[in-house]
Amino acid sequence: MKLVQIGCVHSPYKEKKDAPRQGKLKDTVSQIEIFDEYLSAMQRLSDLTHIIVLYWGDRADRSITMSPTPFDSEPIGVFASRSPNRPNPIAFCVCEIVAIKNNIIEVKNLDALDSSPVLDIKAYAAAIDAYPEAQRKGRGVHG
Repeated sequence: MKLVQIGCVHSPYKEKKDAPRQGKLKDTVSQIEIFDEYLSAMQRLSDLTHIIVLYWGDRADRSITMSPTPFDSEPIGVFASRSPNRPNPIAFCVCEIVAIKNNIIEVKNLDALDSSPVLDIKAYAAAIDAYPEAQRKGRGVHG
């Protein structure tokens, strides 16, 4: 397996404690810098209002398999959580595009730490990506 970094994040979140629990909880504006060799991949990106950003949680603890959550009194397996600490810290965030200037995409709602490596960007499509009925069994949408 070979991952290729396509860019990097410039955000106000310098340390883990600075970042919101979920990007959607803050309207902070961050920048995604796309490396020159991937500029052609940005074609028609300006047609979108939202994107899915996949990035590498390079400061995550990769040894963690159980994690506390705000909704459970006991830790649960990281595969059943949204913990940034996991064996392969591939993170994703749905972001609103604020502006695009050359190789810089300004976005809202990105929870990535400053200088996080960007792995990929995909178009967000609410009709395909949103499942309003999704929930944790027996606990409602958020629990």
